[in-house]
Amino acid sequence: MPIRYYSTNRHLRNLSGIEPFAGLVSFKEALLAGQAPDEGLFMPDSIPQLAMRDMLALRDKPYWQAALLVAKAFLSDEFSPEILDAVVQDAYTYPVPLEPVYPRAFVLRLDQGPTASFKDFAARMMARLMSHCRPKGERLNILVATSGDTGSAVGEAFKGVEGIDVTILYPAAEVSLMQKKQLDTIGGNVTALCVDGKFDDCQNLVKEAFSDRDLARYNLTSANSINFGRILPQMVYYIYAWAQVAGPDEEVIVSVPSGNFGDALGCEYARRMGLPVAKLVMPTNENDEFPNYLQTGRYAKVSPSRACISNAMNVGHPSNLARFFDLYGGTVDRSGIVHRDPDLEEMRRRIFSVSVTDDETRRTIKSVYERYRVILEPHGAVGWAGLEAYLRRTHDDKTAICLETAHPAKFPEEIEAALGVAPEPPGSMKDLASRQGEAIAMKGDFNAFKQYLKSALKVKA
Repeated sequence: MPIRYYSTNRHLRNLSGIEPFAGLVSFKEALLAGQAPDEGLFMPDSIPQLAMRDMLALRDKPYWQAALLVAKAFLSDEFSPEILDAVVQDAYTYPVPLEPVYPRAFVLRLDQGPTASFKDFAARMMARLMSHCRPKGERLNILVATSGDTGSAVGEAFKGVEGIDVTILYPAAEVSLMQKKQLDTIGGNVTALCVDGKFDDCQNLVKEAFSDRDLARYNLTSANSINFGRILPQMVYYIYAWAQVAGPDEEVIVSVPSGNFGDALGCEYARRMGLPVAKLVMPTNENDEFPNYLQTGRYAKVSPSRACISNAMNVGHPSNLARFFDLYGGTVDRSGIVHRDPDLEEMRRRIFSVSVTDDETRRTIKSVYERYRVILEPHGAVGWAGLEAYLRRTHDDKTAICLETAHPAKFPEEIEAALGVAPEPPGSMKDLASRQGEAIAMKGDFNAFKQYLKSALKVKA
């Protein structure tokens, strides 16, 4: 049976302005729509299973083969084998190192792509799939809110793609200078908007635009992790990493620094596809709505979100929490109202979460370097601090994989202050100083944003 996609809001009743979407759509339809018409997020109605032998066969193989395994499992009824093969081989042309820290503990470095961020993995595959789905003669307009790395990864992935324009919104005071330079200077079919507000304001502007009927003619879609096309590629690196370090049926612990929860959701889906994950560790920064929920059973979003040095995680109400709730039998809407509780005990059994302060983040950067000579940037340090908190509490001795989601050179001030050394920038960042470009200033007001979109966006290819 082909996989079809439903809305997380399908069960809502008597909510002003929301008509629950009870239908099913194809992956291509979900990819192009980005968000369900009822402001919910699309979810697959079944989760394909991977054979243990196929996952084990990925050891010492190139990364694209892991991507092809997952892509075929989800997409073989909508894309030919030739297209899927071409998409993954073109998307994944860079190394994906697993750095040993100590015996049975590894850092998965997702910082070797074109923008030195884990967002490259999803954005590059998504851009190539979307180019195959665009209606002939029509233009797609991608809106993407970013708290740091998503925007530049999406912008670079879609730069020069025919018939697709990208508008990136980022919070003026909450991206690093390196990240701002990347965002402002992509150019071409990619425009950056510097928003006077928080990341949550950027995210709400995007979501409101999707639900505004006046803007429907512009073929708006999303490259944020509200789009399932972003989630699917993020399942791959857990399967790839496990195959490099584990044996048949061997369970591992995976720690994923978590902001909007799309990355961790990829691990949740990989586990449900058959990957032996004993525990998903989801540390947050000081935006502690999720660890508080696991502890108390009461959900309260953090509003406004708190500005932390792990800035890509400055999210007070993660979009993908709706998908986590749905997978565990619950419903939460985009405003943070819980309409149906998930199976909290099962969620606690599978997931561990803790909030990590900025001071703890800085101490972790310093201690990991002094003990192991491994340089972590703030997001990876949150992931490592969360893993250490879990291990202190449980004394679990299983193999552990912690994600490093951005290159330390994106945060030179923090690294130099903590370690007294300057991280060597990767090749993808060495030309930043010579790049030119400037963002458009934008108020965190929907009417102003709507007027900008109506004046700037094109309809035809």
